[in-house]
Amino acid sequence: MAVLHKKKDIKIRKSPGDRIVDVMIYTMLGLVAVSAILPFLYILGGSFATNKELTEKAFFIIPEVWSLNAYKYAVRTANILRGLKNSIILTVLGTALCMVFTILFAYPLSKPHFRGRNLIMNMVIITMLFGGGMIPSYIVYCAYGLYDTYWALILPALISPFNMIIIKKFFQELPGELEDAAYVDGCGDTGTFVKIMLPLSKPVIASISLFYGVGFWNDYFNSMIYLKTAEKFPIQIQLRSIIQLTSQVSEIAMDYYDTGGAPPDKAVKMACTVIATVPILMVYPFIQKYFTKGVMVGAVKG
Repeated sequence: MAVLHKKKDIKIRKSPGDRIVDVMIYTMLGLVAVSAILPFLYILGGSFATNKELTEKAFFIIPEVWSLNAYKYAVRTANILRGLKNSIILTVLGTALCMVFTILFAYPLSKPHFRGRNLIMNMVIITMLFGGGMIPSYIVYCAYGLYDTYWALILPALISPFNMIIIKKFFQELPGELEDAAYVDGCGDTGTFVKIMLPLSKPVIASISLFYGVGFWNDYFNSMIYLKTAEKFPIQIQLRSIIQLTSQVSEIAMDYYDTGGAPPDKAVKMACTVIATVPILMVYPFIQKYFTKGVMVGAVKG
């Protein structure tokens, strides 16, 4: 026991060269992190700044004079709350359906005994290389009555070939002994999938769900093409209309705002960026643990 205790206390000493390399790596990662977060902090601070400060200063994080004029203008000009509600509905519904169909499609293809899986995979890969185009897709959506509905945005994205291949690869890497043990205990294919495979797949499910969710939340082009009713517009379309209107508003028309000054075009754009970014960022802390947690550690022994 004493020998084992001494072995646990042994620490690996790094050479001066290794320490220099570590310093260089951490310095590089720190610079990358700073370069990624500083622009967002500038946009966040600029959205609360006045026209004078934005004009005089090229860069700042904390404004000297705080003003809510940009957010007031954004809320009063367009239906921001309605746009947020529509985006939340579209994102939640679209992400849930996409994950269900993608997982149900990827799981059978991950099994070597599944007949015809190579043919199906080749067909999936073809869809990644070739597409019908925007005009044929528009004609098809109109013919099936999908125009001006959220289904025109959800149904074409139900199964992303790239995301499906990632999930399929994850299922293939799960130990086959887990399925054998489940069959021995009396589980069928459905029970094994629901009780064994899905709980072990939380990391990939969380990651792909985030990809789908960000895609639906940031969707702008498809919404602009396939939606015509203003009550159905998501937040991205609402913010676009705000930015267009802001560039046409004069200082005289903004006299009803407070003494902080009228919201400049730049501040309104920054406020719209914050409104569109913060909600999706708030989801990340709840699923971040699944990106690094090793749920397979200790799953198979012996």
